[in-house]
Amino acid sequence: MRKGGPRREGNLTNPCLTMHQPWASLLVHGIKRIEGRSWPAPIRGRLWIHAASKLPDEATIKAMEDFYREIYALNGITNIKFPEHYPVSRLLGCVEVVGCLRCEELVQWEVLPEGVRLEGQTDFCWLCEQPKKLLVPFEMRGYQRIYNLEKKIYEAAVRGVVPVDSPAPVKFPLPNPRDPFSLMPGSISASFLDSKASAIEKSSSLSAVIAGARAAAMQFSKDQNLRTTTVQNGTPDRRSSKMQTIFIEDNRIPDSNLKEGSIKANSALEQRNYFEEGGSSSHN
Repeated sequence: MRKGGPRREGNLTNPCLTMHQPWASLLVHGIKRIEGRSWPAPIRGRLWIHAASKLPDEATIKAMEDFYREIYALNGITNIKFPEHYPVSRLLGCVEVVGCLRCEELVQWEVLPEGVRLEGQTDFCWLCEQPKKLLVPFEMRGYQRIYNLEKKIYEAAVRGVVPVDSPAPVKFPLPNPRDPFSLMPGSISASFLDSKASAIEKSSSLSAVIAGARAAAMQFSKDQNLRTTTVQNGTPDRRSSKMQTIFIEDNRIPDSNLKEGSIKANSALEQRNYFEEGGSSSHN
């Protein structure tokens, strides 16, 4: 994923976010309902999802699929159809971002199913609904943070998406239905002042998959934290012999790095640096 490109956060008409696999496909297929970030969602409405170029390993895929099987089982859902493939360097589809809460708010919001609350683990939790997938994912490159899709890609993509049959669609209630930005950090915390949300009881199997998902994400972050990419400068056909080495910090520790018990983001300083724009902020 590149730092440059069509990123105009003040003028986001067709916003897109690049994420690593398997998290990108899990979101577009409606299995993943919370997208975690270290920064609050700057948009509401449609967000296109692009898969980064790194191939996911089988252990990471298994850890995340096991995690979602277990948290869905808390709500009696046992038949989850996971993606058959986790394509990379592709535009996959889109979701609707309807709100953003802090982790501690999401965890205490008892109006939501337990499984959804267990997805909250980073500083800010983007609440996603209405997933749609592209029947034929488009090959394209990604950029950091949120950026605009190129017009020709957007025009083709908007014609090629179809609704996804999610295993358990969630409707996040807005405090003010007339204000799309009303579901934001701090907007529901007042309701928790005089009450204490019941803790989610964890079976041994649930604790095990949480630990597995967390380990997978932490291993991923170590592998991706600082990788060296060689970029050729010069002619478009890349035959120039002039070379430049660029250090790229991947945007984001995958939001599956659960912290057992508190369900918060891991608090290490390296994570904070890993998240932010100077150390970036997406799954890529």
